Amino acid sequence: MVSYALRRLLNAIPILIGITIISFAIIHLAPGSPLSAFLEDPTIKTADKQVMIQQAGLDKPIITQYWIWVSGLLQGDFGTSFHKSEPVLSLIREYMPNTLLLTITSFLVSLLIAVPLGILCALRANSRLDQAVSALSNVGLAIPGFWLALILIMFFGVKLGWLPIGGLSTINAPFSLVDRIEHLVMPVLTIAIAEAAVWTRYIRSSMLEVINQDYMRTAKAKGLLTGRILGLHGLRNALIPLVTLFGLAIPGFFAGSVVLESIFSIPGVGRLLIEATFQRDYPIITALVTLGAILTVLGNILADLLIGMLDPRVSLSKKEVRA
Repeated sequence: MVSYALRRLLNAIPILIGITIISFAIIHLAPGSPLSAFLEDPTIKTADKQVMIQQAGLDKPIITQYWIWVSGLLQGDFGTSFHKSEPVLSLIREYMPNTLLLTITSFLVSLLIAVPLGILCALRANSRLDQAVSALSNVGLAIPGFWLALILIMFFGVKLGWLPIGGLSTINAPFSLVDRIEHLVMPVLTIAIAEAAVWTRYIRSSMLEVINQDYMRTAKAKGLLTGRILGLHGLRNALIPLVTLFGLAIPGFFAGSVVLESIFSIPGVGRLLIEATFQRDYPIITALVTLGAILTVLGNILADLLIGMLDPRVSLSKKEVRA
């Protein structure tokens, strides 16, 4: 398994290099400049503008800029933000905990909703409950997240006044767990509804394939409890195809939600990215794009490793399925 993971990591290096080249080129070749606000200011002298361009390294050819950036990246240096004048890595460390709190909490809430509903719908396929849950899942997938967020803010935050409409805590107030939960309710619910709709459909589909297998009938014939059959034999095998989805979801834990973090004024990585995009803050954009690519590759490798652990038919060392 270790050798397989190392091979996958080595094979991913050319992909990551290609992603860094393409993203760096697209960002730097786009019209405009991160110093446009200063370069267009008539009160700033031309000599001072040239100094700012040189300090930002924008006077060098794009190939030289890329090499300088990659050299720093290999040493753990993601550069310095043009507008915040802080190391990009420090900014990511500052904003990342808020994003992880939001995304992981939303994911856990969605699983608490999706797993029992998916199993129940599979056991009662084509029943009224199954049809109702399927209809609600379609609605959850169809509703835009930003629209649902605005509706929740308008109803629970403005009209009823039950919940705060933004941030992760009350300004200038001591930390309180109740206060933190109140601030998280609406953003977590907004994300969890869409995620639960997806996971419910996949869990139902996987369980439908599993419950009719021979080993499930054999377990019933042995007199095992229904809960033990579903948990030990059914759910474990039903989760195998879902592991791939979990691997692909890992980058989203760290990337956050660009739109929702902006709507709810949550200082997370997603909001940092959208601010950097509007300000053309190249170091932040390239760092976050590169991190997203790395996490995507690692998520896929992790998914393959988990499948190998859950399914004994899969041989990771030879990368083949044993009959």
